[in-house]
Amino acid sequence: MGRIFISAGHGGFEGRTRDPGSVVGNTTEAQEMILIRDLVAPELRSRGFEVLSVPDDLSSMQTLDWINARARTGDVALEIQANAFSNPATRGTSVYYISNNDQRKAHAELLLLALLRRVPQLQSRGAKADTTAALGSLVFCRQVVPPSLLMEIGFLSNPDDRAIIQTRRRDVALGIADGLASWSRAVSGISPTPTPTPTPPAYSTVDININGGIYDEKGIIVNGNAYIPIDLADQLGVNLARSPEIRRISYRNVVYIKAIELRAFNISVSWESSTRTIVLRSVSVICPGLIDRIMGHGNTSEVQLMMFLKSNNEDALVRFPDLPKLYREESAIEGVNHDIAFCQMCVETAFLRFGTSISPEQNNFGGIAAVGGDEDGATFPSARIGVRAQIQHLKAYASTAPLVQELVDPRFRFVTRGVAPLIDQLSGRWAADLQYGTKVMAILRRLYESAGLL
Repeated sequence: MGRIFISAGHGGFEGRTRDPGSVVGNTTEAQEMILIRDLVAPELRSRGFEVLSVPDDLSSMQTLDWINARARTGDVALEIQANAFSNPATRGTSVYYISNNDQRKAHAELLLLALLRRVPQLQSRGAKADTTAALGSLVFCRQVVPPSLLMEIGFLSNPDDRAIIQTRRRDVALGIADGLASWSRAVSGISPTPTPTPTPPAYSTVDININGGIYDEKGIIVNGNAYIPIDLADQLGVNLARSPEIRRISYRNVVYIKAIELRAFNISVSWESSTRTIVLRSVSVICPGLIDRIMGHGNTSEVQLMMFLKSNNEDALVRFPDLPKLYREESAIEGVNHDIAFCQMCVETAFLRFGTSISPEQNNFGGIAAVGGDEDGATFPSARIGVRAQIQHLKAYASTAPLVQELVDPRFRFVTRGVAPLIDQLSGRWAADLQYGTKVMAILRRLYESAGLL
């Protein structure tokens, strides 16, 4: 039987500052997760499992290194975290797994079910691919050598979740321990990880389809993930020299990378189980031009926008049924990519759930501040005018061309025209968050995946 690594999210030093994670009331995410982790570990040991607790003073990258340096065949790794959101009504438990891995998805569902059996009062948000996370991927799911999952136990910002985490800590720990025990037993029969061993592992091979043609070389399956020869990245125009975090393995004198990692470079990655084929397509073949350029034409239809929005918030279209249509119309008038504007709205409003700073009644879908520093932000008379203001603000950043329609954006004149033609250049400008552009791009990739474009 393999060993179990368990990490309490946050608490270590990021740079020179200790990262407490979410801070709510008189507690922190790091504090709550450490308390639960310290109940899970001895419970598993009492059942005969070998458990390694990640030291609490490590940064997120040091945590990965610590686990990978000790990993052996058959091990599993879990990080537990809590979430927080500006809307205190948001709650629930999620388990994240590496995208496009059905095996790991089943493991995530196993852990989730075990926790909810012990604590049914927690609401399930489901097993989720890590591509649905804010940044579009989770390093704990991708860069840990053994099979790994990330569990968000609940929302500290929600009073009900916080009460369960604090007052039913023992039950939560038992649920997590149940899930980890089942997962560890399941993994004990899985193919070994690419950790060097005296006897070289033998991985099954898969075909590779690239832009409609079968590639001469084969891919391999490692821990349920498809790996491809690194030479393919060059053929797809992907420069991995600037991405040292992408893990490489050597197998029979060929260097491989996880196929799913190419998704961050706008390469479509899908799997045909019937033919055991990994399918790769350059987005430039599907959506000509730079998909992160704000000025341009979108690629999705109104129906595709509606379906994507509804799949992320069932009630989103109840109040704003015409919003997809408005984004396509208003963006076309000013020459702004409606896909980007729409995805920015999804980031700003959490798929029209909004939060505490801006209400739905304000028709402010871009988080545009009011002139004069009003803490409630700008208010617009209709959804159309709110969308128009966001489109105009995007055009202010991305272009020096004049507006076509009458100015409704209250902050248009404060922007240095044309300073941010690409999504990532909005980071630290439109919002203080230096990963703002990454979050918008993560939603854009999800939109294109749902529409069959990525």
